Amino acid sequence: MTKKLFIRSSLAVFVCLIFGFMGAVATQTGIASWYPGLEKPWFHIEEDLFSSIWILMYVLMGIAAGIVWSKGFYHKWVKTGLYHFGFQLFLNGFWFLLFFALQKPLIALIDIIILFIVILFTIRWFKIVSVPAAYLLVPYAVWVLFAIAFNFEIWRLNS
Repeated sequence: MTKKLFIRSSLAVFVCLIFGFMGAVATQTGIASWYPGLEKPWFHIEEDLFSSIWILMYVLMGIAAGIVWSKGFYHKWVKTGLYHFGFQLFLNGFWFLLFFALQKPLIALIDIIILFIVILFTIRWFKIVSVPAAYLLVPYAVWVLFAIAFNFEIWRLNS
């Protein structure tokens, strides 16, 4: 691993974890009051495991972004991939705010579906620049599919 790759990956992981921290702050509002009273689907997982998986996803995302960034931001495909990455990161953080803090599962569901689509585009652009970086986002895409199913069921069961 080159020094440039290490620095850029570390910075990208840090930025992703900041978004994760902001999501955790938004989550605390709903977890304390609203969330415990909801009817949950059979595939519900405990909050600690849910949080741990998100942390792992943020680390993988950051490493992937760092790999792409290390290829040189001057390159058109790198810029395109990182712009998509930034947009999906924004949508990711916004989901926590919509779902937990604002307690709007239907709007959060729309957000997370759009998030999944943008993740697929991000994977596509990352794959042009770096196949390993694209593959690092696949677990995240799968996890977001799970979150879509979970979000949908929370909305369906509690509407």
